[in-house]
This record gives sequence, structure tokens and C-alpha cells, in this order.
Amino acid sequence: MKKIQVGITRKPDAPYEITEVELAEPKSGEVLVKNVACGLCHTDEFGRTIGLRMPLVLGHEGAGIVEQVGPGVHGLEVGDHVAFSYATCGYCKNCISGKPYYCLNFNAINFGGVSADGETKLFEQGKPVSMFFGQSSLASHSVVNARNVVKVDKEVDLAMIAPFGCGIQTGSGAVLNVLKPEMDETIAIFGCGAVGMSAIMGAAVAGCEKIIAVGGNANSLKLAMELGATHTVNRKEVDDVVATIHDITGGGVNYAIDTSGNGTMILNAIRSTAYHGTIIPLAPTGVIDSFDIGSEVLMQMRTIKGIDEGESNPQFYIPKLIRLYKEGRFPVDKIITKYPFRDLEAARYRQVIKAVVTMD
Repeated sequence: MKKIQVGITRKPDAPYEITEVELAEPKSGEVLVKNVACGLCHTDEFGRTIGLRMPLVLGHEGAGIVEQVGPGVHGLEVGDHVAFSYATCGYCKNCISGKPYYCLNFNAINFGGVSADGETKLFEQGKPVSMFFGQSSLASHSVVNARNVVKVDKEVDLAMIAPFGCGIQTGSGAVLNVLKPEMDETIAIFGCGAVGMSAIMGAAVAGCEKIIAVGGNANSLKLAMELGATHTVNRKEVDDVVATIHDITGGGVNYAIDTSGNGTMILNAIRSTAYHGTIIPLAPTGVIDSFDIGSEVLMQMRTIKGIDEGESNPQFYIPKLIRLYKEGRFPVDKIITKYPFRDLEAARYRQVIKAVVTMD
């Protein structure tokens, strides 16, 4: 067992507590990583509420440097820089057919408090501590299955890369991997947090003719324009968001993505699309009252599609995002604010687009 520092959660509403726990040695197919950075994501807050046994170590957007390689690991060496992403079983139909983002055991592994082998790697005074996403990267070190580790460019700051493993690939992947818009098509992004901004950057990479950012924060909307939006709609300043988008596009957007989880925003996203448009809701919340699927979806021939992790295969997609970042085409550094690990609890409540904690 290796003694490590973690940000532990003891109750769903409790603050993070930085303390020492024990970390198991890597088994066959696993690697030990000294963590350098970890993004903070709304999914971590969601993880507090789903009934996992406490105590719990959250964190699922980790990045670091390989310290030890377990038996049977190929393609990774001590000293490699790596990013983590979601955990998978590696043997179900979807995994072996190249769709790990729809692993049939996804929920059990990522939200079950254990690693892919069904066991936790973390212990406090001999008692098990629950894991998250098979990595629990709000920690000085993690033991992770090599399937869920991506070797990355050593020239790039790991604090920039860390959030690629979930939020960034979710937003950008929704555009680049799922919608795959043509250059003459239009898109509206509802919500200008990290996932929404990532979708905007993805739409800019795709070359969409019109990219409309919808939000309620003037500063965020200004940044959205810097990241690639062609138009913005401040929902607090216009009387009718849907009519405004239809005016901008001459009949509605081809695609709409909601990242807010707000029922009104989701309904506006649906109604903002043109005939035969496609809507992707990305937040794990959202209730629409009095929704008529016949008139809102069927008669308009619209598609509402649920997706996971932007349908991103991290082994291939994260290196692509890093290349785009290095080329200046995916300026993720503009949405990231760094905080030291010791300020983890304070960073949790900072009003920034993407907080990333960095370890010493």
C-alpha cells in the first residue's frame, strides 16, 4: 500500500477534506500515476448524490505522469504523460465493437464506487473508500486501468489536458463526433459553461456557418464570441429566445445542444431548430412541463438524441483535441482557471468556467 493525499468526501453535503489514505499497488493491466492536475466537473457534484458508500474520493478528469506499470501493460512506460477518461469493462459488445462510450457496464464501473475489477483501490485505516470513474483523481496518485489512460504530448501543460477526459470531449464531441455538421449548417448552444464552450469551439473547428451562443452572463457571451460563436443571445435581455434565433437563421438552426439542464432552456433548444433539426441534451437533469411530443417533435420531424461522453473514444479523440489546441484552433486555455490542490474546497465554489486543481 502507498500512502497518498486525497480530497475526501464524507457526506453528500460535506466539504472536501484533504487527508491521507492508502492506495493499492497496480495489478495486471493497471498503472500508478502521479497526478499533476484534475478538472472539477458538475458530474463530481452529481456523484455526491447517487448513494455511493461514503467516504468517497471524487475526481474524474485527471492527468499526470506514470510512476509504475503493472504486468501486462503495453504502450505505456514510466515517465509518460497521460490523461484519464471514463472507465470501461473492455469485454462487452459495445467495447469490443469500438464504442466504449456505450460500455454496457458503464454505470456500474464509473458510478459504482469500485474499479473495473469490482474492487476499490483506496483504503482508510484498513477500511474501503469508494472510488469514482475508476480513477478518483482528486488525489496525489491514482491506480487506473491502462484501458482508460491516454498517452499525451509531453510539451502540453497537463492542467490544460486534464478536463479533456470528460467535460471538454463531451461538448466538442457532441458536435464533431455526433452531429458532424456541414460548413453551410447552423447550430445553437444553450449554456456557456465548460461543456457549452467546448461545443462552441467544436462548431468553430467544423466551420459551421452560424454558431449561436445562448446564455445569461454577458462576460461569458463575450468569451463565446472569442471562442468561435458568430452570434450571441442573452436570454435575460430578449423577450423571445426562439424567435430571435429564427430571425438570425431565417427559419431555425439545423442543430441545438443544451448544456444547462434547465427545462425552459431545453424547450427553447427544441423549438429553435428548423424542420428536421436535431437536438442533443447534455446535462443529466431537466424537466419540461406540458411537452407535446407530437407537435414539438413528430410533426416537425425533429430528432432528440441522448449521447454519452460526446461519443468520444479517448484513445483517439483526446490526441486530436491536443493537436487542435497546439494549432490554436481549440483555445481551451481561455476557459480554464487553475487552483492549488490545497484550495480544492474553495475552487469548488469559484465562479469560473472551468476550474482545474493542480497538485504539488
